[in-house]
Amino acid sequence: MKKINIGCGGRPLPDYINIDQDSLNDIRLRYPNKVFEDSLVIENHDIFNLPYAENSIDEVRADGLLEHLSFKDEPRLLYEVKRVLKKGGVFEFSVPDFEEVCKIWLKLDDDWKDFFSDSEEDIKKNHWFGTYTYDYTNRWGYIIATIYGSQNGEGQYHKNCYSKKKIEKMMAFLNFKILKLETFLWKSDRDPMIRCVVEKE
Repeated sequence: MKKINIGCGGRPLPDYINIDQDSLNDIRLRYPNKVFEDSLVIENHDIFNLPYAENSIDEVRADGLLEHLSFKDEPRLLYEVKRVLKKGGVFEFSVPDFEEVCKIWLKLDDDWKDFFSDSEEDIKKNHWFGTYTYDYTNRWGYIIATIYGSQNGEGQYHKNCYSKKKIEKMMAFLNFKILKLETFLWKSDRDPMIRCVVEKE
């Protein structure tokens, strides 16, 4: 089976061709607390023009990628995924659950504390918009990075958002059959996400 993982970032998968805009060294710098084997290969490809023939890929993964694409680039990637997938091939992706994130945001204290800092030292301390914590304590802390991205590196910006209903309509438009559409937490205690698994018919 030929499987690709687009936008792997700090989550490369075994038995997949892992593709990212960053090199392995870049990824190591971005995720200093994670261990990446020297044998790991990260390939750099144009995700809108993948170097694979039509109907040649069994599975495509894209976890936490689509929200980084503009409205213009979103369909370009989806059509490219459809092009390379075999009939019966599977596309699995996950995106932030924008509806749930907005509900959480509205419940939090409107307690702005500080401008976001992008200094290397602050990033090492997990500095999120003045709060220095991953806790959902106020509207201008970590939760805002879930909406707009961490913005601490190239590509670390969110340009798009998703709900389950939007995903259902998009997949129907593309003639993908939904096998699974569910919500989950990216980390065990935070980051509401939507996971979608579809099949090319």
